[in-house]
Amino acid sequence: MRERRLPIFATIVVFVLLYGAGGLWFDHFLSSRVFGNLLTDNAFVIIAGLGMTFVILSGGIDLSVGSMIGFVGLAMATLIAHGWHPLAAIAAMLVFGLILGAAMGWAIATFQIQPFIMTLTAMFMLRGLCFVISLDSIPIKHPFVDAFSEFQIPLPGDGWISGPALMMLAALAVALLIAHRTRFGADIYAVGGDATSALLLGVPVRRTIVGVYALNGVFGALAGATYALYTASGYPLAATGVELDAIASVVIGGTLLTGGVGLVAGTVFGGLIQGLIQTLIVFDGSLDSWWIRIVVGALLFVFILLQKLIMNSVRGVDETARA
Repeated sequence: MRERRLPIFATIVVFVLLYGAGGLWFDHFLSSRVFGNLLTDNAFVIIAGLGMTFVILSGGIDLSVGSMIGFVGLAMATLIAHGWHPLAAIAAMLVFGLILGAAMGWAIATFQIQPFIMTLTAMFMLRGLCFVISLDSIPIKHPFVDAFSEFQIPLPGDGWISGPALMMLAALAVALLIAHRTRFGADIYAVGGDATSALLLGVPVRRTIVGVYALNGVFGALAGATYALYTASGYPLAATGVELDAIASVVIGGTLLTGGVGLVAGTVFGGLIQGLIQTLIVFDGSLDSWWIRIVVGALLFVFILLQKLIMNSVRGVDETARA
């Protein structure tokens, strides 16, 4: 089990090295303002990654989260334009995410549909609904949204914690509680480790899968609401490809794509590493933005290879012990 924690240890080391390198190369990189902006700019990706963590821990995958973020933002903008309070619109979107996620989980568990196919279907459906609602960007104009954008908790120095960052931290607290302090969280790890063995041990596998996708739907809707409040608008092409960023955050954070092994906290570091890479490129000013994808792709390869080596080592130890 100690070996299985090596990926998250490696994630933290990479984060510290990148952050330290930025401090050595660029002035003011270690300021609290840069750190606060790092949390703010990547809050919605991390929230989506938290929900994705539960899905991947259970042995599944979700390709619909980017479209969910875009749909939620556009639906919120439309509802607010028709007189809804933003909090009521957010609540409605969270319920929508819960229902859609539960429906996907039920279909996956009942009909043994591959999660890749089921969530791909939802991705196309949600993105199509975005264009049904509007082909153009819809601004969100409301005093609550203005107050949310201006809300700040000062940090030492010249930085601050913003509203989106607070929403991310609150989502993290809930995710940590569910993953490590509830029976449901333990069931997720059991199903991801070996669904057949979990069923024999009395774990409600079908109910757990439905719950995992329902929970992921709530986190996806919350990520969409955070993004909408952050940008103060809804756009049909918003968050295109963010599902891949969320998956990358989970994998770089040390969660095995095969399920059953990983920590929610690792996803936060995985998301922040992607944000750090982007910040370093912005500070440098001479590199093209596509270097973000190149570096993240290289990190993904390294972490997947590390996970493979570790799991082969663990299996070798288990076989030796049985012999």
